[in-house]
Amino acid sequence: MTVTKILDTFALVAFFEDDAGADLVRELLLEAESKNIKLAMTVVNLGEVWYSIARTVSPEQADAIVQEIRGMSIEIIDADWKLTHQAAIYKARGGISYADCYAAALAKLREAELVTGDPEFQKLKDEVTTAWI
Repeated sequence: MTVTKILDTFALVAFFEDDAGADLVRELLLEAESKNIKLAMTVVNLGEVWYSIARTVSPEQADAIVQEIRGMSIEIIDADWKLTHQAAIYKARGGISYADCYAAALAKLREAELVTGDPEFQKLKDEVTTAWI
């Protein structure tokens, strides 16, 4: 059985900005290329990557980064009702951004480990297994 890991926006931004944790994300991407693991993220989190880069650099750079991500071995998951409902449950509890709720919901539904460095996910430590970068 192939292990699945869910990438949060924090992990990909760290990778592209070569911040702390970038090496771990790089290793995961290489493992996914060699089919040792499976990586996934929600389209909502992909949108968050885009707007984070568009705000700090430019929309053109954000487009280029998203294109690069789409070329990686990362499954981009659309937001259906099951995923959205679980994200909404997490959001209703408070203290976590809605985009982060989607990453957590995907990790829960896929019984996968969430890769992040965002401290907001501490609020879900009893429900979502997290690999901290």
